[in-house]
Formats: sequence, C-alpha cells, structure tokens
Amino acid sequence: MPGGDMARPLLGHRSTEGDPSVVPAAGRTIGVLGSGDFARSLAIRLVCSGFKVVVGSRNPKRKACLFPSAAEVTFQAEAVKKTDVIFVAVFREHYSTLCDLADVLAGKILVDVSNNTEINHHKESNAEYLASLFPACTVVKGFNVVSAWTLQSGARDGNKQVLICSNSQEAKRTVAEIAQVMGFTPVDMGCMSSACEIENIPLRLLPAWKIPIFLALGLFLCFFTYNLVRQVIHPYIREQKNKFYKIPVEVVNTTLPCVAYVMLSLVYLPGVLAACSQLYYGTKYRRFPDWLDQWLQHRKQIGLLSFFCAALHAVYSLCLPMRRSHRYQLIETAVKQAMEKKMNIWVEEEVWRMEIYISVGIIALGLLSLLAITSLPSIANSLNWREFSFIQSTLGFIALVISTLHTLTYGWSRAFDENQYKFYLPPTYTLTLLVPCTVILAKVAFSLPCIQHRLLRIRRGWEKGRYVKFVLPSATGEYSSGETSSNV
Repeated sequence: MPGGDMARPLLGHRSTEGDPSVVPAAGRTIGVLGSGDFARSLAIRLVCSGFKVVVGSRNPKRKACLFPSAAEVTFQAEAVKKTDVIFVAVFREHYSTLCDLADVLAGKILVDVSNNTEINHHKESNAEYLASLFPACTVVKGFNVVSAWTLQSGARDGNKQVLICSNSQEAKRTVAEIAQVMGFTPVDMGCMSSACEIENIPLRLLPAWKIPIFLALGLFLCFFTYNLVRQVIHPYIREQKNKFYKIPVEVVNTTLPCVAYVMLSLVYLPGVLAACSQLYYGTKYRRFPDWLDQWLQHRKQIGLLSFFCAALHAVYSLCLPMRRSHRYQLIETAVKQAMEKKMNIWVEEEVWRMEIYISVGIIALGLLSLLAITSLPSIANSLNWREFSFIQSTLGFIALVISTLHTLTYGWSRAFDENQYKFYLPPTYTLTLLVPCTVILAKVAFSLPCIQHRLLRIRRGWEKGRYVKFVLPSATGEYSSGETSSNV
C-alpha cells in the first residue's frame, strides 16, 4: 500500500458553513447500479446515513423487495438520470451491459466498488477498465475494501478506512464527503494508477503474518522432532518400550512452550540488534539491513503467536491428568508402592519445584495476555505513547524474565543429570534458553549508565565523528570560535 502523504484522510476539519459552492453530502441523491448483496448493503447504509437512494436494476419489480422501503428501485436508465454520483456495484464482466447508458452517464461520477477473484488477474484494474468504457465519466475507485457486513452493521463493527483513488481531485472530495457521512474514514491513495493496488488488498491473506507463521511452524517442527527423538524414539530403540501414545498430547505439550518462549525472545532480539548497530556506528541515521527492518515490523505478529502457543500449552497441561494413560500410570505407581510397602513418598524439593514452576508460569501467561490485549488496535488507541511503551517494552521484558524463571524451575537440576541426555542430546529446555538469556544479558548491559547514556545520546541525534562549533573566551576577554569532534 502506498505510504507517506498519500495514506492520509482526504478531508480535514474544514468548515463548509457559509460556502455556497459546497453541497452538503447528507441529503443528496445517490445512485446504485446493481441489486446484489453489496448493492443492497450499500443502499441500506446510505439510507441510514440520510441520503436519498435510487437503485437501478434490470428487473426492478422483482428486486424492490430486497431493498429498504426508503430507497427507490427503478430501471437503470431512470436511476442514472436522477443523480450525479453513481455506485457501480456490478462485476467487471457485466460492465459492457452498461454501454447503452453511455450518453446518460456522461459527466457523472462513477464509483467502482468491484474486486477481482485473483491478484493482478487483469493487466489493468477494474476501475481503469470502467474508465476506458466511459471516457465521458469521472471514475473513482473506492469502498472495495469494505465488506457488505460492515456496511450493514456500521463502521464500528469493521474496518473504518475507505481507500479512494481517482484522477479527479473534485470527484475524490465528493466521494470522501459521502464516506465521512456514512461513518467511514476516507484515505486518499492518489491517482487512478493506485486502483490495482487497492483492488489487490482484499485478496491478500494475512500478508503481515506469513513470515511469523512460517517462523512459528519452523520452530515447532524442529522442537517437535527433537522431542520425538528424546521421548519416543530413544526408549523404543534402547529399551524396546512403545511410547508412541505420547505423540498427540505429551510431545506436543513439550513443544509448545519451547516455541512460545523462543518466539517471545525473538520479539525483543531485533531491538537488541538495532541498539548494537547504533552503538557500533555511532548514529541513528544509518539504515538498518532489510532483514532487520522486516524483523522489527513483524514483532507484533511474533508476539501474538507466542501468546497463542503459550495459551495452548496451558490448555494441554490442564488436560494431562485426563488422559487414560495417565490414570493407568497412576494406578501402576500406587500398586508398586503398596507392594514395596512405601508409606511416605513425599519429596520436599520436588514439591517446592512444582509449586514455584506452576505459579511463575501463571504469572508469565498473565503478562503475555496483557501484552496481547494491548496490541489490539482498539485498546492501543486508548493508550498514550508512554503507557503503550511501558506495557510492550517494560512489562514485555519482565514477561521474558519470568518465562525464563519458569523454564529454569522446570529444568531444575536436570541439565546435570546424565540420564537426561538421550542419544547425547541435552534436555530441550537447555536449547530454548540460548536466545532469551542472550536478550536478557544484552538488556542488562544496555542498562549500565555508560552504555545507556551513550545510546540515549545517539537516539537524540548525536553522531560519532561529527564536528560541532564551540566558542571560547580569549585572554583579552574577546571570544574566539573553533571546532571539536562531537565524540570527544
């Protein structure tokens, strides 16, 4: 999507009172060509916003019952004559059926709301194709990123932005005024050449989530394979024990916290790398590598996936005692203890370890939930920058530290037990500690006064090696100027 000055609301807060050249948007007559679901939803929203709506249909008698009673449903030619702004709510392949109306449509504003079925399906956008069929009309691309459900339920229940582009500034302003009255936020995307990009937006499936999802899947497969080898393959080969029943729940439950923990650390690792880059080059004006730029932009998605895996881990953990295998093992253990006449099997160290492990895990999940909730636009918009930064940065780092304590209490002394090394492979939790501990140590290092002060100066515009002017008084009382390096 084009950014910069183009991705901004088209209309400011300018007053139209006393200006006879400006026709109020509400109350004017708007035409809609088409009688499908989107046309019906559009008509309902326009009527609710105070517009007079006239719908053009090839079979008005049969379609009239589908539209609100306040909307006039008539033949297409009659509808076109009654308005200067017409929403074309028909598919691209049916544009040619409107050619008979070319003379009547001359000089009018046509709002193309159509979408394609595939990205870049045609060489030219639907709006450009419509403009080529009706050169005497002014075509505006808009409302295609708004769903029929949003139109019916109101802008509060869907995306409020309406992307608009056209070669006519006046036509864009007219459509933007209509969008504002309907409760939407018009965004000027520039000239008609942007129509292709606007039409591709609804067809993209989670474009900002692809890299984080592939990253999460890659980590899951790696840790799942590692745990499978340790928990299932090793006892099968070395002890001839069949433990494949562990795969659906136990192996998955061992894998999920590994992914969640590493993903959480990957949210804060790019910030550490960016700070290292700024300290090394002594400036904030040097561009980061593209891979680091992309990483920084995907931190929100990575964090939400971390929370998702952590939540699944909590649910799986609660379900562990429900398994039939767990009940059999519990009965088997009780029978063995009875046969060996063991009356007291209480192990104080293990009791305390599990109590601390569960308690710290609950706190970590609670903090992750807070981070996930505040990352939602509706919540984030209600916070000022300091509040949002405190939650996402400070509490996020605390969540990483508490998750590390959760992992350490789970492992306890297992890293020093040679029986825990299956096929000479260390316990899984020891591998997950590598990246988070690196981030924590780096954050602690950056909090040292000498490094923190230098980093703060760089982020306030100081640059290493830059020369600045200074003024010194001479022995006679006069002032002389000179230069010095800013890193002295």
